[in-house]
Amino acid sequence: MRKFFSPFFKYNTYLLFVAYCCIALLFIKFQNDDMLTRLRTGGMETSAFITDKLQSYGYLLNLKDENERMMQLNTRLLSRVLTLESAVSDERHLQEIEREGAIKTAGFIAARVVDRKFSDRENMLLINVGRRDGIKKDMTVLVPEGLVGRVTAVSEHYSRVMPVIHTDFKVSVISGLSGSMGLLSWNGGREFIAQIEHIPISSTLKLNEEMVTTDFSTFAPRGIPVGRVVRIKPDKLFYSVDIRLSVDFSSLSEVLVAPLKIDPEKIEMMSDKSPNEELP
Repeated sequence: MRKFFSPFFKYNTYLLFVAYCCIALLFIKFQNDDMLTRLRTGGMETSAFITDKLQSYGYLLNLKDENERMMQLNTRLLSRVLTLESAVSDERHLQEIEREGAIKTAGFIAARVVDRKFSDRENMLLINVGRRDGIKKDMTVLVPEGLVGRVTAVSEHYSRVMPVIHTDFKVSVISGLSGSMGLLSWNGGREFIAQIEHIPISSTLKLNEEMVTTDFSTFAPRGIPVGRVVRIKPDKLFYSVDIRLSVDFSSLSEVLVAPLKIDPEKIEMMSDKSPNEELP
């Protein structure tokens, strides 16, 4: 191995001279073929390409930030528009209610339905007025079309309403045409059909007669529309009566809460006191 490398060590000066000459010849060839110029040009083009790409990526990053900023701005604007539209819609509904001649709105409290629970047996509405607005348990809830229900629970800012379409809801009703009187209830199922119990077969009740609340109700004012008779079927002692409710609960959004109906003298007279006992 040492014998192999010994000539290189002995003649290294000559070998370096030959190598330098070869390199010089290559440079001369490159100079003649304009190779160096092309290399410089290619390097410049490569540098320009890389710079352009870097600038493009920077633009995209800036564009993404700008899009996020515009999205936040659009979200804020949309929120304001929806708030204004909601306020305008609420005001329009309240004006429509006040224009109705069938209901005198003095002393009534306007409210909006903010939540609901519907089923085939028990339904519930939540309205956005409560104790601080003067709402009390057993107040009547209605719309110009008719009876909605009654307040069953009150918190500081909200009230729960048991609607007509609840199996525990009962109210005394009467026909303004025939004077037929009965008890409105709801047996479940369809939300636009309710039943009237205890109408005797001697009654002259007819189809399409309108039923309204009576003075017998312990919570509802007299004369609130409830619905119209759509089916009458005689039984042993009483008619089986179906009515189509006046209120469309599927689209209910704005309601009125009537002042609490309190008649202490009537309650006292309906108590179990002796008839001969003098009442205050």
